[in-house]
Amino acid sequence: MSEFFKFKERKTTFGREIVGGITTFLAMSYILAVNPGILSASGMDWNAVFTATGISAAVATLVMAFCANLPVALAPGLGLNAFFTFSVVLGMGCTWQFALTAVLAEGLLFIILSFFGVREAIMQSIPTNLRKAVSVGIGLFITIIGLENAGICADDPATLISFVNFDSAHASALVAAIGLVMTIVLYVLKVPGSILIGIILTTLVGIPFGVTSVPDGFSPFATPAAPYFFEFDFSGILSLKFFIVFFTFLFTDLFDTIGTLLGVSEQAGLSDKDGNIPNAKGALLSDAVGTVVGACLGTSTVTSFVESTSGVAAGAKTGFASVVTAVLFIVALFLNPLFALIPSAATAPALIFVGFLMTKSVSGIDFKDITEGIPAFLTIAVMPFAYSVSKGIVWGVISYALCKLVTRRFKDVHVITWILAIVFVADLIFEAVK
Repeated sequence: MSEFFKFKERKTTFGREIVGGITTFLAMSYILAVNPGILSASGMDWNAVFTATGISAAVATLVMAFCANLPVALAPGLGLNAFFTFSVVLGMGCTWQFALTAVLAEGLLFIILSFFGVREAIMQSIPTNLRKAVSVGIGLFITIIGLENAGICADDPATLISFVNFDSAHASALVAAIGLVMTIVLYVLKVPGSILIGIILTTLVGIPFGVTSVPDGFSPFATPAAPYFFEFDFSGILSLKFFIVFFTFLFTDLFDTIGTLLGVSEQAGLSDKDGNIPNAKGALLSDAVGTVVGACLGTSTVTSFVESTSGVAAGAKTGFASVVTAVLFIVALFLNPLFALIPSAATAPALIFVGFLMTKSVSGIDFKDITEGIPAFLTIAVMPFAYSVSKGIVWGVISYALCKLVTRRFKDVHVITWILAIVFVADLIFEAVK
């Protein structure tokens, strides 16, 4: 096992990988509740989607483990599930079966593109400084996710966003702040598994504050419901509406996945000197396979999760951590009430702290060259402010091509990057006039 996953080569241990896999699962386990909640608004059964979420996440993460040997976990993506429900079903008036068909088509196309190396070529065309910027941008992105999940950040009519007061009226924020302090102390003292221990301790601290709720007659066991099977509607696949839905799923998933893989690999120190990801083809194949499996079982697009960085920060460097995460997704199907005890206030400190770890890549960005620095800055800024990894890549690539164009440094830009910039501009124009 250690030879297959290259423990010695990547300077890791069995224990670190287990802790990393558990940490990643705890940081992203919220998707087991959130995804069914969003998709059920489209008319789908909550329990069936819950099962589909767990199975598709486990399958995709196992493919990542054995085909790419990367500590990256996958599950139905946030944002994509919201588009599925609120735009396609409720906004366009389509059936959820129609939306699932578009997800299936996207996944099948991605499998083909992954086998022929098209997605890998797109990833490798992204300039080195932009790759580092993606890591930093994701760090800020998951930080704001953590702050929001904890209830520390709140809407403010004057400043758009502000911090709440850490008092009894904001118990979740207070517990998360305590958890962040504990996590920092544990990490500074170099306690093994500090991030995972922080999640567990914060969950316990939340009990007297009423943030961690243990119901009366609590039982950790539950029998999972049957998922959907091949609930597709092919009647409208030649329509313009289907193409719009299909393209949106395709575009968002492609660059969410690329951005996450670049960020996690940079964080784990697995990228080569040019910023390339090892086994990129297998990594990209995993989310395509997961998307097809998820569509067949009844859930929206499966993609790589930025929360994987929390497991990397806890020590994970190989696909064995992904195996651990996948197994826990299966276990969670039968222990849903137990995992449901962990509040978002307990996972928020992990996300916030990992945000710090990921922003360290900013020191490797060449800001002295403005044609490199400006695109890097926009990539970093857009991700948290637009609440989207893919939008950060879009604005980064467009500005990179623009800066090189006006300075006539054409040779700096890969031909695929030129193509991406043109496609991104066209997409922005399409969105503006739609």
